[in-house]
Amino acid sequence: MLQLIYIREHEAEVVERLSVKNFDGREIIREIIVQDDARKETQKQLDDTQALGNNLAKEIGILFKSGKQEEANRLKAQTVQLKDTARELNSRLEMIMKALDDLLVKVPNLPHAGVPPGKSAESNLCVHQEGEIKPVSPDALPHWDLCTRYDLIDFVTGTKIAGAGFPLYKGKGARLQRALINFFLEEAQQAGYLEVQPPYVVNAASAYATGQLPDKDDQMYHVPLDDLYLIPTAEVPVTNIYRDMILKSGDLPLKNAAYSACFRREAGSYGKDVRGLNRLHQFDKVEIVQVVHPGHSYETLEEMREYVSGLLRKLELPFRVLKLCGGDMSFTSAMTYDMEVWSAGQGRWLEVSSVSNFETFQANRLKLRFKDENGKMQLVHTLNGSALALPRIVAAILENNQTSDGITVPEALVPYTGFGLIG
Repeated sequence: MLQLIYIREHEAEVVERLSVKNFDGREIIREIIVQDDARKETQKQLDDTQALGNNLAKEIGILFKSGKQEEANRLKAQTVQLKDTARELNSRLEMIMKALDDLLVKVPNLPHAGVPPGKSAESNLCVHQEGEIKPVSPDALPHWDLCTRYDLIDFVTGTKIAGAGFPLYKGKGARLQRALINFFLEEAQQAGYLEVQPPYVVNAASAYATGQLPDKDDQMYHVPLDDLYLIPTAEVPVTNIYRDMILKSGDLPLKNAAYSACFRREAGSYGKDVRGLNRLHQFDKVEIVQVVHPGHSYETLEEMREYVSGLLRKLELPFRVLKLCGGDMSFTSAMTYDMEVWSAGQGRWLEVSSVSNFETFQANRLKLRFKDENGKMQLVHTLNGSALALPRIVAAILENNQTSDGITVPEALVPYTGFGLIG
């Protein structure tokens, strides 16, 4: 959530920067300022009314002690009226505050100045590409056919058990999943991330704090009886570890890594792009989260981008890095890099990671602050990234490494799988 003081002091700039995300903020930003003016005026009236009541109460006490009963009773009647006025003002203030909060949560994060304009993925900038894209063999198969041939993933039985988008991993397919999870967690530990194992459900306060609510309410699985949400990513519970905390400057940066299953309704997804492992309702992912000093967050973003790139190099996958344009960014992000791997069996790029800087947007909702070197309270910056999401990594490994003898396993994974060939 944007800071109210920043909106007030930079109204024109906020509107202009929101336009990069194709969000017309003129009316809502103006209404936020109007409501905040009303809040300030109502708060002043309430403070003045309560101050007058307190002064009268002191005067009444003095009058009673002086034996001036009639004058004391007259002032006492005024205090009753002042209390009624204070209740009305307090009620009005609560209504204004709710209206103000309802407006603020509808405003997306401001994009960084380096974010390119654009309305869709077609305007994203490719900032890096590496790895050999080999010519696709006429006999090359997409991963869903390879999974059937080598009995790795049973999509039909998964659909029978739960529904489409819930695959059943089997044999070497299940072992490949587990190997990737362990590989990613070990790499994160070596890079200085503290591993945590978070809950797979969160309450509404946690989902609100990281920006999933109310923006992505329709994309989350909700358990109404307990008012809990299945997590769409470990980012949500891990970032909420630090909700309502005041840190010291020396505590930063905080680095966490977590494996979790992820659950997404993916409402409205259909067509060829959702076949096989391309888009699932349940999938596994290792997430990295950092809480950092505001002065270091973009340096950290580049470090995280390079870290994820290193994982893809070790998996020997051709990949490219995209800087997302304003129209393709998330509601909460100030800048995002997407990592995509080449899918030989499908002949296209598949997104496998997003690394994002949220600046103070999440921290403001989290009430996550730190005391700087001068003792001044500041909001931290939060960042997160997929390191990595497994389904499309599995798809790319299968498709890019298919041979006449079977599927070769990347060398970095062999110590984790216990086998070098699927055949």
